[in-house]
Amino acid sequence: MTKTWSKPVILALGEDGADVTIDSTEAASWAMIEDWPTDDGEALDRALLVCAAVVERKGKKTDDDARKAFIAAAIEAGIAVKA
Repeated sequence: MTKTWSKPVILALGEDGADVTIDSTEAASWAMIEDWPTDDGEALDRALLVCAAVVERKGKKTDDDARKAFIAAAIEAGIAVKA
């Protein structure tokens, strides 16, 4: 289990563009799998891989790496990022 991020990411991802707060690598993974507006993209693919590596504790990826990759995927998908 990964720890809570020190700086949550707030996205306009909920119903009708409502704000959603993502505060962990697991939450980021689920958001990209369940709620993402696109199914593909280079940053999305990378973020999913980084999050999986962190959750599975494979390699040297950290929760901070997952957060940064998640933000990049959100920007790529055109999602408003507020953190």
